[in-house]
Amino acid sequence: MTEVKFYDPLFVPGSKLTYSVISTRYRNSWIFVRHHKRTTWEIAGGHIEKGETSFEAAGRELMEETGALKFNLECIATYSVTLDGENGWGRLYIAEVFEKGPIPDISEIAEIVLFDHLPKNLTHPDIQPHLFNRTIEFLNIKKE
Repeated sequence: MTEVKFYDPLFVPGSKLTYSVISTRYRNSWIFVRHHKRTTWEIAGGHIEKGETSFEAAGRELMEETGALKFNLECIATYSVTLDGENGWGRLYIAEVFEKGPIPDISEIAEIVLFDHLPKNLTHPDIQPHLFNRTIEFLNIKKE
């Protein structure tokens, strides 16, 4: 069973952060990406490289995976994923993209799509709905 937990955005876990995931809005829709080796959809994101902060990784992954050129980026939460007793850590961001170019040639992404909801055919169906729902909660709180 997969367990996803959320913490304060500045929470520093006992082990290192591995992932930055970016819920991305563009023209009032959500951007989802498809890796060139898969047929499923996912929220943009990836590994934090050595010497890189989670914020830097989020900006880099956003540009590499969506072609985003101008955007606002904000941390929503630190999160943990526990699967078969193994724990991984990441940070969840939200981005509002104002200008987008093509997906860079170096990208692993074959295509992006715009949805007004969470698609059904997800790469990580035990994790991504939690991240997406946490993003929606964050936006609803900001509106209040």
